[in-house]
This record gives sequence, structure tokens and C-alpha cells, in this order.
Amino acid sequence: MRQSVAIADSGFSRFNSLMFRVESTARSKSDLSGPKRACLLLASFLFALIGCDARIEQFEPNRVFTLALAKSRSIPTEPASEDVSQSLEVLFGTPNEPQWPEQLLAEEGTEDLVDVERLRRAAGPVSSGKDGTHRGLFREHCVVCHALEGSGAGPASQFQDPYPRDFRHGVFKWKRTVRGAKPTKQDLRDLLTRGVPGTGMPSFALLSPDDLDALVDYVIYLSVRGETERRLLVGAVDELDYGDTVPEDDFRIRYPADSEGAGLIEDTVVRVAGQWDAAESRLVEVPEPPDLDAEEMAASIERGKKFFHGQIANCVGCHGASGNGAVVILDYDDWTKDYTTRLGLTPSDREAMQPFRDVGALRPRPIKPRNLQKGVFRGGGGGPDLYCRITQGIAGTPMPAVSVVDQANGKGLTAAQIWDLVHYVQSLGRE
Repeated sequence: MRQSVAIADSGFSRFNSLMFRVESTARSKSDLSGPKRACLLLASFLFALIGCDARIEQFEPNRVFTLALAKSRSIPTEPASEDVSQSLEVLFGTPNEPQWPEQLLAEEGTEDLVDVERLRRAAGPVSSGKDGTHRGLFREHCVVCHALEGSGAGPASQFQDPYPRDFRHGVFKWKRTVRGAKPTKQDLRDLLTRGVPGTGMPSFALLSPDDLDALVDYVIYLSVRGETERRLLVGAVDELDYGDTVPEDDFRIRYPADSEGAGLIEDTVVRVAGQWDAAESRLVEVPEPPDLDAEEMAASIERGKKFFHGQIANCVGCHGASGNGAVVILDYDDWTKDYTTRLGLTPSDREAMQPFRDVGALRPRPIKPRNLQKGVFRGGGGGPDLYCRITQGIAGTPMPAVSVVDQANGKGLTAAQIWDLVHYVQSLGRE
């Protein structure tokens, strides 16, 4: 298994290109039948596995965001992308030899945000040492879904609904911090241990604690790198006048250098990593749940039902009167909006989407409210998990937050009322 994964590494990008051509063929007048399409996809995957064993020397640039930025600003972004990619390699290293930027090693708080040795254990080809230490953990366990650069567009992503997470936005849904904050390391570790029920994300509870720690650090590394890339691209265009050509040397995105461009790089890296360092201070304060007997719990559930249907929480607006999620919501998550509606493009317009599909974007899918009757909660179904979700909403999605108030005022719910709502939501799954 380890040898197969190692050989497959460099075939993934070729596989994705093949997938796009397959789907383009299927959309033509002579659409492929289900069995034929399945066989062609399987053949493509096998091609990826045996196609090439060359080392992967560089991360792929974020071509989808680069194209979206070009369309939103109506100017070419290739010169900016080239300079940003070169600077990122100096700062963060390569897929085989990752490194933590020296600016972060010098900053209090971010210098030990990730452990460089853990990064090196998680990165690179899959192998095992004589002492049993595993290396290449991300490629062994994660890259087939999340892709080498953490884009969420790995080979298996085509078959998953919802798609795997794109770490490069720096936005994570399942956490116990406030909506706009990063997750804590414990949040990420809990996700790895628990998995995400109802999705393609499995549990990795059988991995050793050291392996889990290495994967957590590597996810943070990919996210910091990816979000830095996005912010630098915007800064290059909006602040440093990149366009058809690169600006003068003092304003170029280059590192190391004594220039305004290098200053933007340092400020961006420190700011992005600092948000991760601050996550522990941004935990949601979850009050202790009430200790209820069976009769009191029944009364709490009944009160929660009224809040579920009421105007303040208005859960029925998306999840339906019975909580089955059958309400049709013509909306998308923020990852999809990034290259569709925020640019004034219609996600279902295949012609408008084709340029983005050609550079790696996944086919847009409308977001679906959860069917609460199934009792499957992707971010955990415990009381504290649901309390956070109700009071913070879900980052990156249309799921809004309910305000917590000290006294009922018609504009929010008290902590006790939110616990009633939690109990009702949990009861829907038990039914």
C-alpha cells in the first residue's frame, strides 16, 4: 500500500486533468453512459497510480483564485502569480522539504505554532523507518481527497458530496471557536479522530498520537501557506500595481529583499499565522448543560420545538418544519461563491464555469441543509458541539448564528433557551 501511494503522488495532477477531459466529454451531445463513464474514470485512476514516479518538486499555484482575481479586477494576474509562487517556495519550502518561515520562527507565539520535524514527517513520499516511524503521512492518508497543496480537489474529490475541504481559504466549519476565528489544534485533532459523519472524511483514530500531531501541524502549514498566497495575490494587484507586467523592483513580491513588496510578504505571513496562534483565546464559552430528569427533559424539548419554529432562530426556514432538510435552498458555500456568485457568475452556467473547471475548480453544487432526523451531525452531535453551532453558525456556509442574550428580548435566545433548542434538535435524530 505504501509503495502504491508513493508511486501515485506525481500522477495526481495528471489524473485531475484527465478527469476534466472526461467530464467535458460526458457533457457533449454523445454523453457517456453510466457504466462507460465509470470504466473510463477507473482507467484514469489506474493511469495515475502507475503513470510516473518522479519526485514532486513544487506546489501547484492556486490557479482558480488567480483566475477569479483576474476576472474581478479585469487585469492579467499571471505575473503576480509567478512572483508569489517563487516567494512562497522561499518561505515555505516544497512538498518534499517543507519549512516554517523564518519570520514566524522569530515571532512570539507563532514560532512554535507548528513543529518543523512534524512537518517533515507528514510531508514527502510515504516511507517507514527502521524504528517504525512513518513519513509521508499526508500523502498516505489525505492527499487523495485534499490534494497535495490542500485544495480539496484530489482525485477522489470528484466522487464526494460534499467535497473535501480546501484548506487554503483558512476557513474551517467544525470547531469550538467563534465563527471568524481559526480552529484550535484540538479541534483539528478531534476531526481526525472522529472523522466527519455523513461525508467521505474517515476517522483516523487508529493512528498514533505522534502521527496525529504531525498531520494537525501539516494542515495548519498548508492553510497558512494557502491563505498567504491568496492575500499576497490580492495585495500584488491592489497595492503594488501588478498587471500585464511586474512593477519596479522595490514593489515586487520577492523574498528576501529590502523592498515594499518584501514588507508586504512579512506582514501577511505574520498576520495569517497570528490568527492561528490566537485561536485558543477565541473559544466559545459554553455554559454547563442543565441536569434534567426525564420529565424536565421532555419539557425542555417541547420548549425547544417552539424556538425551532419561532422567528428568532427560524430553523424551519432551511431545515423544514419536521427537520428533514427538504427545503430547497438555492445557495452555495463560500468556497464555491469564491469563483461564481461573487464574480456575478451563475454556478449552473456551464460555459461561464468552464474556464474555472479547466484550471481545477470542482463542479459547483448547491449547499444542502442538514436532515436533522437522521441524527448525523458532521461536526459532532454532543450538546457543546450543537451549542457552538447554534450560537456561531457554520463558517463558510449560509448557516447563521443565533444571538445569546442575558434576558429574553425578542432578538436573541438566552443560554437556557439555546439548551432547549439543542435538546429538541437532538430529539429529532432519536425519533
